[in-house]
Amino acid sequence: MKTMIHRFFRRTALFMTALLVIVLLSASFTMPAFADSPEEQADRILAGMSTDQKIAQMMVVAMPASGAAKLQEEYQFGGYILFGRDFCRTNKKGMKKLLSSIQKKSDIPALMGVDEEGGTVVRASLYSKYRKKKFRSPRQVYKAGGYKAITKDTKNKDRFLKSLGLNCNFGPVADVPYRRSNFIYDRSVSTSTGRTKKFVKLTVTQMGSDGVVSALKHFPGYGGNGDTHSNIIRDKRSLRTFEHRDLKPFAAGIKAGADMIMLSHIKVDAFDSKRPASLSKKVNKYLRNEMGFEGVIITDGLGMAGITDFAGGDPGKAAVMAVKAGNDMLCVTTSSRTCFKAIRSAVKKGEISKAQLDASVRRILLMKIKRGIIPPDMQ
Repeated sequence: MKTMIHRFFRRTALFMTALLVIVLLSASFTMPAFADSPEEQADRILAGMSTDQKIAQMMVVAMPASGAAKLQEEYQFGGYILFGRDFCRTNKKGMKKLLSSIQKKSDIPALMGVDEEGGTVVRASLYSKYRKKKFRSPRQVYKAGGYKAITKDTKNKDRFLKSLGLNCNFGPVADVPYRRSNFIYDRSVSTSTGRTKKFVKLTVTQMGSDGVVSALKHFPGYGGNGDTHSNIIRDKRSLRTFEHRDLKPFAAGIKAGADMIMLSHIKVDAFDSKRPASLSKKVNKYLRNEMGFEGVIITDGLGMAGITDFAGGDPGKAAVMAVKAGNDMLCVTTSSRTCFKAIRSAVKKGEISKAQLDASVRRILLMKIKRGIIPPDMQ
């Protein structure tokens, strides 16, 4: 009797062991593989890109009046920036169709950006066919409802932009003016550094939650300076002034996870007395080494007089100088083909290293992956 019982348990044990092996083997064939980390995915995409694709990925270009999808199919630019004229030409339905047509031609999903700051700088909400009322300025929003209103306003902007197919808002404005007469006053939230810090932190955090790319601007801070859209501006303030005032909102934005930082075209003596911030290696190094920023550094529009005048009116030269300075992305608001060809020529001559291209493009890809612009399953 004992022998029969022993045999029964032995056979049962063997059967259960065999069954467990079958289950484990079956599971090994059906269990999904672990997804790559964002870094691994970025490296894999980068490895499959040509030099021309890398150069194009570093350019955010102005939306052409026509043929945008064809342009994207040919060049594969990293992104597009839209202005009021682009929204004026069409309506909500037409804009969604336009942006979708560009994305369909994009091997790597493109950044679709706009300056929808509110107040004096609005692009889409300027027109009632997009929104009944244009977005108010940060200063007006804060005055009406404090920081809660800032968060709500940011959320509304994000929802509005994404509904059109836009995934980037070039903001928030982190500049701290001194007085009402300053150029940047109407676009800023306050003359208070502390209030601006809180505004930047809340805005960047909300944009990140909503999957909209943020861009702190205009580093290292406009302060009381004039408009670089029409002039070369020189700032003679001390580094101590910047560190105790202008840089603090940028530091708060970096800590909150800002995706990009946009460099101004102001020539700032405290950092580099010879070149505008947007063309300065010293400014780039300060952002990386002193402020610990690991994201994407982008120029302000290269078609602005403050930069074209410095480059002798040559947009291609300005683009090459911007890349040599260490910028990851260029905001190319004019002559995109000329700028692309000039950068390609500089790479071929060895003036710009392929290692630098790889480092910049990797940051761009990581940003797009982080914000869901590049899907997790993209090879």
